[in-house]
Amino acid sequence: MSQLFSPIRLRSLEARNRIMVSPMCEYSSPDGYATDWHLVHLGSRAVGGAGLVFTEATAVTREGRISPDDLGIYLDDHIPMLRRITAFLHEQGAIAGMQLAHAGRKGSHSAPWKGNAQIPLGSGGWTCPAPSPLPFRENTEPPRELDQEGIDQIRKSFVEATGRAMEAGFDGIEIHAAHGYLLHEFLSPLSNRRTDRYGGSLENRMRMVLEVAAAVRKELPERLPLFVRISATDWENGGWDLDQSVQLSVRLREIGVDLVDCSSGAILPHIRIPAAPGYQVPFAAEIRRKAGIPTGAVGLITDPFQAEQILQEGKADLIIMAREFLRDPYFPLHAAQALGEDHPWPRQYERARPAPSPGRN
Repeated sequence: MSQLFSPIRLRSLEARNRIMVSPMCEYSSPDGYATDWHLVHLGSRAVGGAGLVFTEATAVTREGRISPDDLGIYLDDHIPMLRRITAFLHEQGAIAGMQLAHAGRKGSHSAPWKGNAQIPLGSGGWTCPAPSPLPFRENTEPPRELDQEGIDQIRKSFVEATGRAMEAGFDGIEIHAAHGYLLHEFLSPLSNRRTDRYGGSLENRMRMVLEVAAAVRKELPERLPLFVRISATDWENGGWDLDQSVQLSVRLREIGVDLVDCSSGAILPHIRIPAAPGYQVPFAAEIRRKAGIPTGAVGLITDPFQAEQILQEGKADLIIMAREFLRDPYFPLHAAQALGEDHPWPRQYERARPAPSPGRN
């Protein structure tokens, strides 16, 4: 059996393969509510054979949204539609995960196809909280610096969101601490200029992420897994880097985090990132080796043989895919055929199933 189509144990759960649908913002949620779009979007990837299907970044508070169109889980009323979605994912054999997020200073923006610009306060926007009052872009409204009460409330919001996610039937949680959003903002010296216990030293800058992870781990049933997505590097001198990511990952493992999802960048605009096929895989490999924690590899992984090689070489434990799933919701079914794997198809589609190929030596 190929590594890509071997099961992976995640606490009490077993994913049918090592392909995970990455969280991808859809900007299609009125006041945080999931809609039929999310049922079809997420459901089709489960039909397509993914082992794990994660929601987009799901805001733990209303002001924690990137845009007014973001998915949320800050209201109990969000639960019923999400429960319908998880039920369908389970029917298709997928593990259902939710990524919990807070946008921090990158919130209050319009959706990409609506301009991707900061929304003024008088036009439905809001003042964003952040570790320090530093705007993401020049000539935009600066965020407000969080005080201890605000930090405590956000940590509590992650815990409450975890409880709602459990009520909605999700099988696991991923904490979003990457891509320049709030938790990443605490980690990076480029966005965190605090002089209290949440700023300055590495230990202080890690504190918020570790506190949130510990609180969510406590709320999450012991049998269910917890992931954390990080930006392994800011791609900028003086910023967050791979060595710090290794140290953070060691601490996350000690708290009870089960996997680190290794992405990168997005703490500042206009940083040049040397994107190429598999360009972030070395981060997953290094963190896996040095921190002793399972990792997920993400970033321009588009080919089944490429994904298989990453796993065969021990560079990651999960393959986490985004844009390729937008192009091909049935990537796992096609990948299994290419690798010569006898992966089951949905009964409704069985008559169109091709014979497995001999794979590639």
